[in-house]
Amino acid sequence: MSKGVRTRAAILGEALSLMSTDGLSGLTIGLLAERTGLSKSGLFAHFGSKEQLQVAVLQEAQACFTAHVIRPVLGLPRGLPRLEAFAEGWWTWNRSPPFPGGCPIQAASLELDDRPGLLRDEIAGAQRRLRAFIRQGAAMAIAAGHFRPGLDCTLFAFQMVGIAFAQTMTCRLLGEPEGLDFVRRAWRLQVEGALGSAHNQTGEMNHVE
Repeated sequence: MSKGVRTRAAILGEALSLMSTDGLSGLTIGLLAERTGLSKSGLFAHFGSKEQLQVAVLQEAQACFTAHVIRPVLGLPRGLPRLEAFAEGWWTWNRSPPFPGGCPIQAASLELDDRPGLLRDEIAGAQRRLRAFIRQGAAMAIAAGHFRPGLDCTLFAFQMVGIAFAQTMTCRLLGEPEGLDFVRRAWRLQVEGALGSAHNQTGEMNHVE
């Protein structure tokens, strides 16, 4: 890895930490230069503009989420086993992300929802890809016989994203100790509403590889 690549990675790591606590609007070139020990001109040499830096940070946040939450479950059996592992990984990420603050993707989604432009397009794309991943997982669960035929996979993804956002509000903003239990109970109710004939009356699942 070249020095330039290492420097860029270090800048993005520090920027992601700042964004998780101060938001995207609080991520300034001056503050980042102070944190990294680089000059402002040095930062501009890597990213060209503040907006390009912000785009790169949003992309880094997505890559981090993929590495921590999505990639670890891809080797699991398709269908419900993979969805269950993804859900637990997501709840864990929301509870204790690898940053000083909360999930930067959720925070940016709320910060940018009324600000048309390149940054909003970037985070909207991230949310669309996340929903597509969940829809695909639900469709695989139908194909495997875990979920009932005719399940609305788009609604399933909508509900799961809603649980994740509710977790952040309940646990991080309100500090309610029962928040994580509510999240898991809400997810269990969602899954139970989607179950298909492959589940017997005791709730056991016939796994399909």
